[in-house]
Amino acid sequence: MEQFDLIVIGGGSGGLACAQRAALHGASVLLAEPGPLGGTCVNVGCVPKKIMYHAADLAHGLHDAAGYGFDLAPGAHDWARLCERRDAWVRRLNGIYAGNLERRGVRLLRERARLAAPGVVEAGGARYSSGHVVIATGGRPFVPALPGAAAGITSDGFFGLAHRPESVAIVGGGYVAAELAGVLAGFGTRVTVLIRRDRLLRDFDEMLSLRLMEAMHADGITVLAQRQPVAVTTRAGGQQLTLDDGSDCGPFETLIWAIGRRPNTGDLGLAEAGVALGAGGEIVTDLRQDTSVPGVHALGDVTGRAPLTPVAIAAGRRLADRLFGGSPDRHLDYRLIPTVVFSHPPIGTVGLSEAEARAIHGDEVGVFTSDFLPLYHALSGRQRRTGMKLVTAGPGQRIVGLHVIGVGADEMLQGFAVALRMGATKRDFDDTIAIHPTSAEEFVTMP
Repeated sequence: MEQFDLIVIGGGSGGLACAQRAALHGASVLLAEPGPLGGTCVNVGCVPKKIMYHAADLAHGLHDAAGYGFDLAPGAHDWARLCERRDAWVRRLNGIYAGNLERRGVRLLRERARLAAPGVVEAGGARYSSGHVVIATGGRPFVPALPGAAAGITSDGFFGLAHRPESVAIVGGGYVAAELAGVLAGFGTRVTVLIRRDRLLRDFDEMLSLRLMEAMHADGITVLAQRQPVAVTTRAGGQQLTLDDGSDCGPFETLIWAIGRRPNTGDLGLAEAGVALGAGGEIVTDLRQDTSVPGVHALGDVTGRAPLTPVAIAAGRRLADRLFGGSPDRHLDYRLIPTVVFSHPPIGTVGLSEAEARAIHGDEVGVFTSDFLPLYHALSGRQRRTGMKLVTAGPGQRIVGLHVIGVGADEMLQGFAVALRMGATKRDFDDTIAIHPTSAEEFVTMP
């Protein structure tokens, strides 16, 4: 039986990061992945999504150009050309990842792998042993068990659309639903979003979700709150939805399910090996990425904790540092994780929402807000205001939450996330000289 210092099951962002960092520390590493390298993010997530976001943003820009003196009447858009170039870029990244593994001496096994026993992995009819096995198999989109639900597609299927649909129903209230709605509406698709609760992005600060819903309405997106489909009927005109209040909705050319993802823990031999799973099928880990079985670790979306690509990468690198880099206490701190929603307009958030802060700190919470029309939209003809909020706690006014929706929110957040991690206070922000004219300066000039 061939032996390695580390075996990684799954070639997504977290698995790749862990394998490569371990190899840099001198470990012998085997990585098993039957599909395209890069996982959800590279193939059907962050990367192709951001390309589509940019394309929709350009569509808005063509309309905005008139306010700046340009005569650029929007013309026909070549959806197939966009998708061809997008997919070519994804394939390029797949190749880069494979090359990186080869250069760093990681053995890539193009097979589906599973635990045969603690410390033993089976793949392609062969067995391999290691003192450390990392499960990084990611997640998959969830489709509800409703009559006719199979007629819809998931966020993965969105990237396989051969043409832009004229009408779309998106079921879901999270960031994926918000992002896909913004992209499709930007191209002129009639979009209806159905959400189970009273607002989108319920886990975000209320200011962000309410402002996003206002912006979506201004872009012609219909949001049906507290409505859920109970059945789907396929007709000549598309998918007709029967809702839980007895009404019908549609038909829609395309139906997209965006109601979350489930961890890929099936057929991995986890139960037989004694690896504990949570109620949602996720692998239970501690903060050091250790499972209930010594020598078996897990990270990324398969753990159900903070399902974001940079989180999986950071967890993978820290785990490799701990196991092979001489840093026995190295692990990921899951607090203050910055998040961006590539909606239209984009959202940036880090730390506690106002409601979360009040639940923890009570009357010691301070809230500072700003609402303004960014300079870009002074001439664009679109009244898209920017909203910002700082949440502080304690007599020293340490900043525990920072939230922004508007032009440039995605690019301005990273530096502020560093500041919060370093324990910045409102006074620190006040003492920082503003960069003018920018939207970001509002965070350091709030009274």
